[in-house]
Amino acid sequence: MATRQMTTVGRIATAPSIIVLLIWMIVPLAMTIWFSLQRYNLLYPDRRGFVGFNNYVYFLTDPAFGSALANTLILVGAVLAITIVGGILIAVLLDQPIFGRGIVRLMVIAPFFVMPTVSALIWKNLMMHPVSGIFAWLAKLVGLQPFDWFANAPLLSVILIVAWQWLPFATLILFTALQSLDPEQREAAEMDGAPALSFFFHITLPHLARAITVVILIETIFLLSVFAEIFVTGTGGSAGNIAFLVYAKALLDFNVGAASAGGIVAVILANIVAIFLVRMIGKNLEA
Repeated sequence: MATRQMTTVGRIATAPSIIVLLIWMIVPLAMTIWFSLQRYNLLYPDRRGFVGFNNYVYFLTDPAFGSALANTLILVGAVLAITIVGGILIAVLLDQPIFGRGIVRLMVIAPFFVMPTVSALIWKNLMMHPVSGIFAWLAKLVGLQPFDWFANAPLLSVILIVAWQWLPFATLILFTALQSLDPEQREAAEMDGAPALSFFFHITLPHLARAITVVILIETIFLLSVFAEIFVTGTGGSAGNIAFLVYAKALLDFNVGAASAGGIVAVILANIVAIFLVRMIGKNLEA
């Protein structure tokens, strides 16, 4: 009886916060769905009306949608590859008894705390500028012609910026997982004279499998919505993803209906990817 009363009291106590959370989530989603079914252009507010799924058809058949989807997938895949491979290598390096390891760890993690807008500006004006950037200076130093990154390789430029931001996160997760490796396994491998590469591929990598799946899940969810780096660097025309396409429909074309439909499409795609990754992680944890 007492247990039931405690359960009832607990439900009553948590009900307000749950209701507020549901309102916070459901109301904007419901409004977005409603706008996606309307012909709603801010330039012509008097022509508003119900059009059903025409906005979805318009968004999905837009020639820019195919390139935006491809850019989104390439961006996510490339950044995951760079951060996971680089994170593993840096984590293994940080696990070694090197001088000043604490300072090195702090420097490696620092870029993750830089705001995306700031990091994009740093890379655009300080690193990749074709005239005054550090890469241009290095190219001139060895007698090469400076490379205009954002004009000739806009998607690669965005990938490098985003990967630089997320590499510390992957390194931190993988390094933490590496710290839980049983020292006895390492000692046994050293006593048996196992080569370093064999120890890495047969013991270290399997031990990091779960941490890698967690990194993939978290990074993928956030990488699907990358926007600031594309907007600040001005590469939306050639390296724009789905998030940038939704922005363009809403605030450049003033087509709120099409932008809302694009937002719903982006939410559906993100949920499909998230469900797939969660199932993949669940199977990995059960193994």
